Amino acid sequence: MKRPYDALMPLPKAELHLHIEGTLEPELAFRLAERNGVRLPYADTEELRAAYRFEDLQSFLDLYYELMAVLRTERDFADLADAYLARAAAQGVRHAEIFFDPQAHLARGVAMDTVVEGLWRALGSSERNHGVSTRLIMCFLRDESAESALRTLEAARSHLDRITGVGLDSAEVGHPPVKFRAVYEAAAALGLRRVAHAGEEGPPEYIAEALDVLGAERIDHGLRCLEDPALVERLVRERIPLTLCPLSNVRLRAVDALTEHPLPALLDAGLMCTVNSDDPAYFGGYVGDTFDAVREALGLTEDRLRELARNSFLASFLEDDEERRGRYLAEVDAYTFE
Repeated sequence: MKRPYDALMPLPKAELHLHIEGTLEPELAFRLAERNGVRLPYADTEELRAAYRFEDLQSFLDLYYELMAVLRTERDFADLADAYLARAAAQGVRHAEIFFDPQAHLARGVAMDTVVEGLWRALGSSERNHGVSTRLIMCFLRDESAESALRTLEAARSHLDRITGVGLDSAEVGHPPVKFRAVYEAAAALGLRRVAHAGEEGPPEYIAEALDVLGAERIDHGLRCLEDPALVERLVRERIPLTLCPLSNVRLRAVDALTEHPLPALLDAGLMCTVNSDDPAYFGGYVGDTFDAVREALGLTEDRLRELARNSFLASFLEDDEERRGRYLAEVDAYTFE
């Protein structure tokens, strides 16, 4: 029987759309709960895993924020990030640009120092321990106020040596990008890179607004751009990357089935697409699993898979280390599919 294409040596790739809080597996959640004296409203890991069968974005977010209660100390955040990096490395990730949600932790009384320094315990040693280079992106919760986002940016000032960029996530509908104009202007003035979730549940107009108002350099999700041909032309012309998350799209009902995912149409249109796992503990697979799933469901050729892998490095924030980017791209080009 022919082995899967990545069973021994995974296709090298970067992951650009990954929420570190979304990598909290039930087993780790229970270990951290015990460590910190937190009582979870689930009898065991199996009951908790069953709760991951949510129905829409809001039911997912409710569980996502509930489980954050187990994250209390620097050690907790370090363990969370290290567990992700180990899994990612095993699936071919060579570079990861990792989102985190400080407002969700600050609201629980967990200090910014605890979150950033805890994550950095793992990220700072990631190349040595896992062979994965990293960047850290601080996301603002769009269903919180713009004033809260500005306060969060201010709280992060002493950690900007650890933080590469800012992003915008959580419930999209009713919270247009323009709401966060001021905080993105402030982030740009600090030299931070800018990305934003747009066009997942929200309309194509949110994608254009993220580009024009926020100065977003990448669009996280963005699959609804296909509803606006002029927007597609612009995204192609300006080479704006889309960080797509196919398994997430199916689990959150943005797409009915993986076989119906618009990834092939987006690639055929000339868009710079990447494939990512989003919140892999909740959505049924890490990024290597996602590559396998779209390959099978969508019949992607080896050339398409290589294109997606190359795009992930081209879209990454590695302008400060072009030698590294070139090395990663060479690994993709040299990869042999079995």
